[in-house]
Amino acid sequence: MSLFNSLCTSLASSKHTCSGLLGICLFFIMFIVYTLIICSNSIIVYLIWVHQNLHEPMYIFIAALLLNSVVYSTNIYPKLLIDFLSEKQIISYSACLFQFYIFYTFASSEFLLLSAMAYDRYVSICKPLQYHNIMRKTAVSVFLLFAWLLPACHIAVPTILSSKAKLCDLTLKGIFCNNSIYKLQCVTSRVITIYGVVSLVDLSILPMLFIIFTYIKIFIVTYRSCREVRKKAAETCLPHLLVLISFSILCAYDISIARVESNFSKTAHLIMMLQTILYHSLFNPLIYGLKMKEISKHLKRLFCPAKFI
Repeated sequence: MSLFNSLCTSLASSKHTCSGLLGICLFFIMFIVYTLIICSNSIIVYLIWVHQNLHEPMYIFIAALLLNSVVYSTNIYPKLLIDFLSEKQIISYSACLFQFYIFYTFASSEFLLLSAMAYDRYVSICKPLQYHNIMRKTAVSVFLLFAWLLPACHIAVPTILSSKAKLCDLTLKGIFCNNSIYKLQCVTSRVITIYGVVSLVDLSILPMLFIIFTYIKIFIVTYRSCREVRKKAAETCLPHLLVLISFSILCAYDISIARVESNFSKTAHLIMMLQTILYHSLFNPLIYGLKMKEISKHLKRLFCPAKFI
């Protein structure tokens, strides 16, 4: 039995009522959320694409981050929407592994993109005279390639190893394929476990430590500088820190769900898993749209053109 069916059983008096009314209600709620995610992220990416003054490394990294959110959400929501309208939620193991691969590849690349953004802010604030020599188009391209290629190669290994593992359970305890797929395997592979720890360090912990170190350096420099420099640092660094904190909490949340799932009811577990795919993809465009001055200005011109005539 899937988590969605468990929620239905607890909320509805009959299977027919559950798969009908509740399923349709959940479908429309999640469809609205998914539409908001696609539209909000895509609008800001479009603004960065069409406006020449936004063709700077900082905004290019923001666009890459928002594109990640679009792919990350598209990997999960369409299948989830189909499940809400179906009496039985079925997915092949190969499709589940593909969803697992995309989910963790783009989740991991987010940390690397945030690291690139932190370095960009460090060079901009601490070495302003060298900024254009350091953050050239070639350097930005290398950062982007590294942020997407390294996680893709890293996550490919446990995905391939899991594809060859023998399954003893065919019921996935989740609404999408995350690290809970390991619970389906007859024997937990020591290689996958060790490699998972290595990947966690390489793709999450080390980038986070680099970001923290970089922002400490920025804060030390800005503390000793004039008020104008401190204001610039706050305007550009605060949104990145908010996104980092939000995403780090959700990643810790995702890891903990698989570890403590036996301590929660299936309904509580479902609600917890929904939170890992709801907040962050909506949070990013909201933060960058409101807190980044240039993006906010273009958003106002897009939706309120009469005020700028």
